[in-house]
Amino acid sequence: MNATERTPADLLRSALAADPGRPLVTFYDDATGERVELSVATFANWVAKTANLLQGDLATGPGDRVALLLPAHWQTAVWLLACASVGTIADVGGDPGAADVVVSGPDTLEAARACSGERVALALRPLGGRFPQPPEGFLDYAVEVPGQGDRFAPFAPVDPEWPALIVAGAEYTAAEVVERARADAPALDLTGPGSRLLSGLPYDTWEGLSAGLYAPLAAGGSVVLCRNLDRLCEEALAKRIESERVTATAR
Repeated sequence: MNATERTPADLLRSALAADPGRPLVTFYDDATGERVELSVATFANWVAKTANLLQGDLATGPGDRVALLLPAHWQTAVWLLACASVGTIADVGGDPGAADVVVSGPDTLEAARACSGERVALALRPLGGRFPQPPEGFLDYAVEVPGQGDRFAPFAPVDPEWPALIVAGAEYTAAEVVERARADAPALDLTGPGSRLLSGLPYDTWEGLSAGLYAPLAAGGSVVLCRNLDRLCEEALAKRIESERVTATAR
């Protein structure tokens, strides 16, 4: 374990330094047929742009709460690491009325209107596409993020002991996220570089977040994140496991 890796953002920086071209997140949506593969470098670029949006345009900083009303999706993974980069608290499925910023998918826009702060909407369309008609009262993420900077530096260093994540009613510091992710890796058969975990778990529990992002990142592996996996028959799943060179599954 690298002693300097105390936050999820540290884990991403280490992955970027080690092998920027390897796959990190491969996303499938079995309701739409979408497949997206992001290398470490591409994922980190999305994270940097989103962190710049959070810190700059949305004026958030350490201690601010960002309610993430989003499913298991590659863009949700980006937002989780962007929050970690800024030092804001990622409140997964949290109360938008108690949040400084809310980030909503297309199915939770009405609930998200309870946030009195900034509101960001994600269409969750293939290739990160925009809303055909931007929802009133929201910034369209796909419109706002492309123009953001490709490099990010926080205004203040992120303290590993600050609260970083809330999910299913439990709160974790940045250091606890890293420690728990590392501890989870062996049970998920993540044995280091080359490990490739297919996860069909939702992002509404620690177990889903760990399998679907944090543990593969902490282990130096990668994740095949599958939304609506229940729509895939066992034969098609077996083919995906083979074609994606999956070494372990969580579903």
